[in-house]
Amino acid sequence: MRVRDAVEADAEAMAAIADAPADVMRNIVHDRTVRVAERDAEATHKDPAATAESPGATDENPDATDPTADGNDVNSDDVVGFVSFDVRNDVVHVTQIDGTPEACERLLAEPVRFAETEGMRVELLVTDDEGDVATAAERAGFESDGAGPRFDGQQTVRYRLSPA
Repeated sequence: MRVRDAVEADAEAMAAIADAPADVMRNIVHDRTVRVAERDAEATHKDPAATAESPGATDENPDATDPTADGNDVNSDDVVGFVSFDVRNDVVHVTQIDGTPEACERLLAEPVRFAETEGMRVELLVTDDEGDVATAAERAGFESDGAGPRFDGQQTVRYRLSPA
């Protein structure tokens, strides 16, 4: 699985995953830090060793790449998940996450890595119908911190992680 920065061309795939309007996803790409997870299918077209050296990769995020830097078009059919996050009051807030269970688990590493670098904690709200996200959060080291606010009538659970 490859994780990279999201671009506007990913909005349709993100919308399909989240069952949300594409224009909302485009706004998220513009307003937040957003990463997408892609299937490894693209790795058959590239040298896997080149991924860590790809434009956009950093020491903090060696898997992030500029999807258009090598002249390849973004293939939204390969997107299997996404995460968006931002910082408020010295806390990294995961604002949206969706995708396959494996993608969610891998994508949660993105805000955690940022939080570790900046010395912040990470928070995530999960609704009852997002069991895969809750499982991914627990596997990533998040701990339940009780009930969160209600969204659209659904109760949430607040998960927190204070990276070492």
